[in-house]
Amino acid sequence: MTARELDSAGITDPALRAAYRRCRQLNAAHGRTYFLATRLLPADRRPAVHALYGFARWADDIVDAMEPDGEDGPRGTRLAALQRQLHDGLRQGGGDEPVVLALADTARRHAIAHHYFTDFMAAMRSDLEVTDYATYADLRGYMHGSAAVIGLQMLPVLGTVVPHEEAEPHAAALGVAFQLTNFLRDVGEDLDRGRVYLPADLLAGHGVDRELLRRCRDTGRQDRRVVAALREFEALTRRVYREAEPGLAMLDPLSRPCIRTAFILYGGILDAVARDGYAVLHRRAVVPRRERATVAADGLVRVLAARLRHWSRPAPPRIPTRPTPPAGPARQAPPAASASPASPSPQARPAPPATPARPVSEEVA
Repeated sequence: MTARELDSAGITDPALRAAYRRCRQLNAAHGRTYFLATRLLPADRRPAVHALYGFARWADDIVDAMEPDGEDGPRGTRLAALQRQLHDGLRQGGGDEPVVLALADTARRHAIAHHYFTDFMAAMRSDLEVTDYATYADLRGYMHGSAAVIGLQMLPVLGTVVPHEEAEPHAAALGVAFQLTNFLRDVGEDLDRGRVYLPADLLAGHGVDRELLRRCRDTGRQDRRVVAALREFEALTRRVYREAEPGLAMLDPLSRPCIRTAFILYGGILDAVARDGYAVLHRRAVVPRRERATVAADGLVRVLAARLRHWSRPAPPRIPTRPTPPAGPARQAPPAASASPASPSPQARPAPPATPARPVSEEVA
């Protein structure tokens, strides 16, 4: 993380600066699409976004470790230790784990409700035991913690021009749209980890089950039934993007280009999957570099235009954040009956920045 970003955010403590830098490294290494979009945020908001991503990435890496018992101990033990560090960090500040230190500082600065992090950790724990989902409603219950709350965590950092309650359903839906996109892109990799995130009833409607997915993965062959199921899952995901889209105009104008860029880039992954013939069991679909560069350049133009308007006339008021309520037990996910493939309910995973320190073309590369 650049000194300018940390200085802009008012982060002066050496230990905190090092913690935020660690989160930025995680974002740059693992979240290419997310990191590129984050470069379009105002400099003072980037550290918080990196902290939110860094913590989520850290927890996710524990859960997704291919070897359940690593050199640091079993995944459940490591996740429980992270949960304790999170609990202490949110209440007392400080801590030895850099991602927790940065996250706790971000939660305090932006008054982010603590139950969002509790719900996220509950979803991470479920990943250690749950390997598939019978229905889309069941999957949405899981994604409340794994994705929807990520979008809700972001709102106080991004700022809105409407009351937060009005923007929250769209922010939650955007997080869910991003995660559904990841599920479609990563079907093969998730299968290798023993997980199938595509709902069993959706698969069964096309004559697909885990065994058929495994056979296609192992043999490298396509199956028209699998392709049909993946196409339906893509259509379901696009409906969630449409659900999220109205929230873009509700964001602070200075944050809007960042989220719009992420919205387009993640949607581009769906396009890449379709262009590749839904071969996600065999390889990961990738958005071409030229396309990423074009979207990023458009985002930069929008950033400059937003700043020009901001400097030339009073900007719409940024709705202040609400006080952080006391942390308590994890909230229950929305009732399963409220979600269905025909009309997905809002839920959330991330993404999210000011003029890049380097040329956009260099960032894309």
